[in-house]
Amino acid sequence: MPEIRQIIFFLAAFLIVAVAANQIARLFLLIRLPLITGLLVIGIIAGPDILGLISREAVSNLRFINDIALAFIAFAVGSELYLAEMRSRFKSIAWITASQMVITFILSSLVVYFLSDMIPFMRGMEIYDRMAVSILIGTIFIARSPASAIAVVNELRARGPFTQTSLGVTVVIDFLVVILFALTFAIAGSFVKGVSLNLIFAFRIIIELALASIFGYILGKLLGIALSFKSFLWIKTLVILLLGWGTFRLSYFISELTYSHFFTEIHIEPLLICILGSFIVTNYSSHRPEFLKLIKETGTPVYVMFFTLIGSTISVDVLTKTWLIALFLFVLRLLSLMITSFTGGVLARDPLKFIMVSWMPYITQAGVSVGLTAVVATEFLNWGNDFATLVLTVIVLNQLVGPPLFKWAITYAGESHVRADGTFPETERTAILFGIENQSFALARQLIKHGWRVKIVALREDHYDEYMTSDLEIVKIGDINPEAMHKLEADKAMAIVALLSDEENFRICELAFEKYGTRDLVVRLNQRQNFGRFHRLGAKIVEPSTAMVSLLDHFVRSPQATSLLLGMQEEQDTIEVEVQNPDIAGLALRDLRLPDDVIILSVTRSDHMIISHGYTRLRMGDILTIVGSNESLEVVRVKFGR
Repeated sequence: MPEIRQIIFFLAAFLIVAVAANQIARLFLLIRLPLITGLLVIGIIAGPDILGLISREAVSNLRFINDIALAFIAFAVGSELYLAEMRSRFKSIAWITASQMVITFILSSLVVYFLSDMIPFMRGMEIYDRMAVSILIGTIFIARSPASAIAVVNELRARGPFTQTSLGVTVVIDFLVVILFALTFAIAGSFVKGVSLNLIFAFRIIIELALASIFGYILGKLLGIALSFKSFLWIKTLVILLLGWGTFRLSYFISELTYSHFFTEIHIEPLLICILGSFIVTNYSSHRPEFLKLIKETGTPVYVMFFTLIGSTISVDVLTKTWLIALFLFVLRLLSLMITSFTGGVLARDPLKFIMVSWMPYITQAGVSVGLTAVVATEFLNWGNDFATLVLTVIVLNQLVGPPLFKWAITYAGESHVRADGTFPETERTAILFGIENQSFALARQLIKHGWRVKIVALREDHYDEYMTSDLEIVKIGDINPEAMHKLEADKAMAIVALLSDEENFRICELAFEKYGTRDLVVRLNQRQNFGRFHRLGAKIVEPSTAMVSLLDHFVRSPQATSLLLGMQEEQDTIEVEVQNPDIAGLALRDLRLPDDVIILSVTRSDHMIISHGYTRLRMGDILTIVGSNESLEVVRVKFGR
């Protein structure tokens, strides 16, 4: 009982530190450093060598957090290994993966071994101990970071053969490196314990891998059963985390049981079991979408606890002695990536443009690398913490350099699809409406009434001839492409409204998003399943099947406000104005001198609506939604302009 009470005490104290670390580490994002770097730094500061908020005894008692987090990381890696998305680039993925697995491992292991006298904790080691450290470092240097790579791809909305190959290699390597780690971990253990490498040892390795495969299959089925329950997502999350933790406990139990009864230790790598289980759920079950959602929503708290706890194990004393060799190993890893990526790209016959930058996507390391390091630190007590400090220093350097280079490589390959920077003067309010029908004509006349210039676009198949006598400006185009958008002067449009099919609407919105950064994209949705595609582009989506019900609901619950916002009140309207006046920027809302009949409904900053109050200070570029009389709104428009 006292032991359980002590663990609860350590856990409560650690959770307080972890919550604080999560908030403080976000400051690192402001200087464009990864969150993981911030968590590791906060962990070092809170650890026993500096502030002592996390003691060595606490780290020892909280080992179960490491086990749960490592299982979750393995689940996350397995969930990204979706075979259906890799078939088109399989040749390039296979060659680059094979090159990196072989060359990086051999080169890194050899260099570490021959430089062992320069590494403080390796001086005086026996030859076999040096070999153990070398092959473990060589294995960890292969690992990548799927989470970081996916974050960069999502940020740039990247797509294309270079991006597809980069993600494929990253995910496959993190899967294979765990298998390699199971081998090198067993070999390193035999080196340290003085066990000879013979046929019996090889047979034991085969048995361990076979058992891991069997348990992985069983775990995959158990994960599928847990996901099939009709219950709250947090309950399923808890069950899955317990299954991951149970996998580690099973591995420890089998190791202890075999050693006590047969005097030989059978170590079934729990990371491999978890990755295989996740792989089966992702590729061979109907629960993949829910599993991915669970992984995404659970990731942040798990990573915060894991990386903060790992940071607290880093020895500041060892760090000061090994930073120079860590920098050398970092450069060594970069060189190995250049060699392996170039070799793999040439063998796969990739374009030279891709080959020249093909090493840049693979620099970043995170979850699996740190997880494998934690396993080594736990198993090899004599030098494990020193090993972890050296390797984690290299990982942090990779985290700093990797993401910016990957972003540059994607842009260089021409596969970045970020939003363009659009500037639209308030005095030139232009809207382009795609589609000829009664709704587009009614909307055009309404916008013209409020001072907008409107173009209605007709595609070749539209009934253009029927509307040639219209008083509105109608432009006919043959197809939706960059040339047609340029002809329409889409770069000057503040708003684009798409009233065509979902595929045509998406092409319009994507072109406007990437080339012009159009401020307002409005889409009439035809199929509900396409909602996410438009939402990721920041489009305002009107779904006819639900819009009328929602409108009637608001009229019932708040008729006056709804009438006002829809412009149905006489001499009343709603507008959006951008803060362009430097004299206004910096003022709090409560200090603005506005007409008495004007109300500020919301403030939007960098495409995000912020919770505003009287003390909210405006910034240049903020967009305010304001309701009031037409006369007063014109005064406001002038006041906020340049």
